[in-house]
Amino acid sequence: MEAVHVGILSIIPPVIAIALALITKEVVFSLLLGIMSGTIIYSIAAGMGFVGIFSVTADLMISKVSDNASMVIFLAMLGALVAVITRAGGSRAYGNWASRKLKTRRSAAAATGLLGILIFVDDYFNCLTVGTVMKPVTDRHHLSREKLAFIIDATAAPVCIIAPISSWAASVISYYPGEGTMGGMQAFISSIPMNLYAVLMIFMVFWMALRKNGDFGPMARAQRLAEERGDAHFEDSNTIDNELTKLKVAEKGKVWDLVVPVVFLVIFAVLSMLYYGGYWDGEGKSLFDAFGDTDAGYALSLGGFGALFVAFFLFVPRKLMTFREFFATVTAGVKSMVPALIILALAWTISGVCRDLLSTGPYVAGVVERSNLPVAFIPAIMFVIAAFLSFATGTSWGTFGILIPITVAVCEIVAPHLSVITLSSVLAGSVFGDHCSPISDTTILSSTGAGCDHIAHVETQIPYALTVAAVCFVGYIIAGFTAVLGFGVSVAITTPVSLAMLIAALLVLPKIMPGKPKTA
Repeated sequence: MEAVHVGILSIIPPVIAIALALITKEVVFSLLLGIMSGTIIYSIAAGMGFVGIFSVTADLMISKVSDNASMVIFLAMLGALVAVITRAGGSRAYGNWASRKLKTRRSAAAATGLLGILIFVDDYFNCLTVGTVMKPVTDRHHLSREKLAFIIDATAAPVCIIAPISSWAASVISYYPGEGTMGGMQAFISSIPMNLYAVLMIFMVFWMALRKNGDFGPMARAQRLAEERGDAHFEDSNTIDNELTKLKVAEKGKVWDLVVPVVFLVIFAVLSMLYYGGYWDGEGKSLFDAFGDTDAGYALSLGGFGALFVAFFLFVPRKLMTFREFFATVTAGVKSMVPALIILALAWTISGVCRDLLSTGPYVAGVVERSNLPVAFIPAIMFVIAAFLSFATGTSWGTFGILIPITVAVCEIVAPHLSVITLSSVLAGSVFGDHCSPISDTTILSSTGAGCDHIAHVETQIPYALTVAAVCFVGYIIAGFTAVLGFGVSVAITTPVSLAMLIAALLVLPKIMPGKPKTA
């Protein structure tokens, strides 16, 4: 299927999907309507008949699911692993142990954030692993599932985008043009200090985790309800837990029944990433090159199979469950992932509608190129463009591919002193959209990993993300004007001022947005 150029009509599908998801709370229905609107526009523009609408939709969906088949397998394996660990009593035993070590809700939230930072290699891996490990602990301290999902999401993409050894770093470098004054790796590392969204969001995670009564807006309401109910989530939420609550939990489970499978999951996944990246091919590849060349989906799938294999020999011989019960539990775990997999398949499809059919990215990029931007405002405006594009399409990597080459080319010509700052702003804006868009895969996986209703996660997280984004916008204006003093001086001015603005906002917002209960 050859892409068509339909101008402003190209943004209709994501607008429909996002608006309807937030209004109706029905994310599957909203994504389907967004996809259908896009394929209708494409079919009309391409001169196809009525039947073409359905054939294009089916072909695109099959293509996108096929492209991500290894990730589907990994998610199914992870659902199975979570289920067998739960049935073996590992989650309950770990929760009991961690509750004795982490005695307060704030310490549990901070520990979750710290674990999220430590797992920086891949955002998918981060979202689901952190949720699996920390959910029993945060539940015991009545930390709302919405708050847990926020912490997971905010330490996934924002951490990966400032980690030189990660799948995200490899993606950025692959999109960086070969020509210019610096190479891709040097540009990526140079961009880290000025990646305001990532730096400020990580700061916000620990501020919110450690500060008493620091929440505001819908998150404050969700946390208050969790404390009043003595439960972390609504019983009717459409979450992974609904299937797993039916499992009979073994009484003899130990802490290592959770720790050992998760540790082997990490080990197998990392070793598989190195293997698929050609680290042991005898070509002298560095660790970074291997991570950059790997197929994360295949590696994570292999890691999931390996961890499930270890779990079998850890649980069945000790009679925590029988052979038959183990595989019945595996089936239940895979079933628990079906709602998330449906949403992911639709999110991948609507991303394909925007990128492969309607050329949404090139349209937005063309608007940027045709505008006469004041030089000092280029970083701030590129931040907004990247944020809008990634939020609308649900993909930061797609936004990287569209905007990084444009950014480098424009800055090399009109403002070389802004090259690194503008690259940072594009990366920051792209992460914003990936972090909070309801059609972003990492947003979906964060709500899945936390066992939180997806739209509830989106609604509670957006005010936090917008707060940081607003500070970033002002910060990049400051950076644009101070860049003439040198990059180091600009960082020294911009980062502290931005941090001070964020702290001021976080002190004021809980007072003006206390998160009042919804009226009937």
